[in-house]
Amino acid sequence: MQFSFEKILKSEIFAIVLEMQIYTFLWLLVYNIFYSMIFDTLMQFSFEKILKSEIFAIVLEMQIYTSLVATCVAVIGLFASGDWLLLSKEMEEFQEGQSIYVLNLVGTAVSWQLGSVGSMALIFLVSSLFSNFIGTLSLIVTPLAAIAVSHDKLTEVKMVAMLIAFMGFSFYIYQTYLDDLKVQRAREA
Repeated sequence: MQFSFEKILKSEIFAIVLEMQIYTFLWLLVYNIFYSMIFDTLMQFSFEKILKSEIFAIVLEMQIYTSLVATCVAVIGLFASGDWLLLSKEMEEFQEGQSIYVLNLVGTAVSWQLGSVGSMALIFLVSSLFSNFIGTLSLIVTPLAAIAVSHDKLTEVKMVAMLIAFMGFSFYIYQTYLDDLKVQRAREA
């Protein structure tokens, strides 16, 4: 039996997997556009126009409300899909043990909350664009930290993701530079 790329490319399974990858990519693209352009912009709008308050407690209040809604949606999804029945089995099969599994969940939840509060604080104090900029920068730093700390492998997917994030980071820096030049020229004129 001879290995043939042509047979693989023409196979029905390859077509299904490729179609699934395209849908996944498109949904991730839609999600990122929605999050970056709508969610952060709505947060900034609500801080400036609706809440009109200059205290950090508003940021925490906003985080509590959005987390409450997200938690309700996630719990409804968990029960609607029937995945809640598999949680105890998943915990039992976790290689490092049940206590580490629970610590992992708690650590992940706390990390996400801190990241969300930080993102909202950046929107509140600076702008939604700067908050997205820092989020993009974390896409570069996180895989590098995983490689350095936990000796994770640097795969092609991680390299491409970091390259795209670095390009976004560079475009932001360049646009900020151009905007500063414009302001300087306007002051000189």
